[in-house]
Amino acid sequence: MLGAALTVVGLIVSWVLWRRRGAASGLRGVAWSLLPLAVGLMGLMTILWRLVADLVGFFVSLAFNPIVWAGVAVAGLAVVLWVVSGVMRARGVGVRKGSGSGSAAAEQGGGPAAGITSADGGTAGAAGAPGKGQGKQAAKPKQGGDDDFGDIEDLLRKHGIE
Repeated sequence: MLGAALTVVGLIVSWVLWRRRGAASGLRGVAWSLLPLAVGLMGLMTILWRLVADLVGFFVSLAFNPIVWAGVAVAGLAVVLWVVSGVMRARGVGVRKGSGSGSAAAEQGGGPAAGITSADGGTAGAAGAPGKGQGKQAAKPKQGGDDDFGDIEDLLRKHGIE
């Protein structure tokens, strides 16, 4: 019954839209107007009615129940902490070396070439320029700490990226 009533009201509004804005707006209004009738015919109107009643009950209890307010405050705190941790990770603050992304470890170490040493112990420049006394030969990283990055370093060296 409720679905049929909503459909009739919607069809009247659709007729007004058709007259004022044209056939496209009118047909769109008719499509939206037929949905309450379809929901009613499928037997879903009682489910929707209960859903709306439960939501209204929740919001009424929210206004008068301090325990529910405490739950909202805890949920808000969780969201704030999650956002702050994401910003911290993006900036590399509070991230240990070796954990997380390579960019955070590189930022803490002073740049992407920090820690790259040449074969004779000299350090390479920030742009991968050769260190002192190396001539035109590029610096090669020391194979030490992370074996996981060895393949990546080899691939970068193959393409001339130091």
